[in-house]
Amino acid sequence: MLAITRTAADRIDIRLSGQIDAETMHRGLDDILTLSADIEGGRLFYEILAVAMPTLGAIGVKMQYLPKLFGLLGRFDRCAVVSDAPWVRAAAEIEGALFPGIEIKAFMPSEHAAAEAWLAEGASAPA
Repeated sequence: MLAITRTAADRIDIRLSGQIDAETMHRGLDDILTLSADIEGGRLFYEILAVAMPTLGAIGVKMQYLPKLFGLLGRFDRCAVVSDAPWVRAAAEIEGALFPGIEIKAFMPSEHAAAEAWLAEGASAPA
């Protein structure tokens, strides 16, 4: 399951569970690019629970979108990743160190409230 919603003028929430196939990846990436088109200084909230490795087709789709995804990162200042998978949290922290301009911090599901609080720090006031 992949659900992408714009929950505020400057925030996108992404909820992911299970295994993602090529069609779901394509639809999800299109959704996030469309929903975030006018965001500047935004926030991303990822909740990744009970996730399985994506299919090879899904990975192929993501590779096709990489140039657009790098542009997407420039629209966001912070990204909180909540996951029950240690490897997902580790990957998020590594990405946070590799990509300038965006802070990425990983949290365990029991730290959901802390993730929300961290994400809200410095957020722009609602219009």
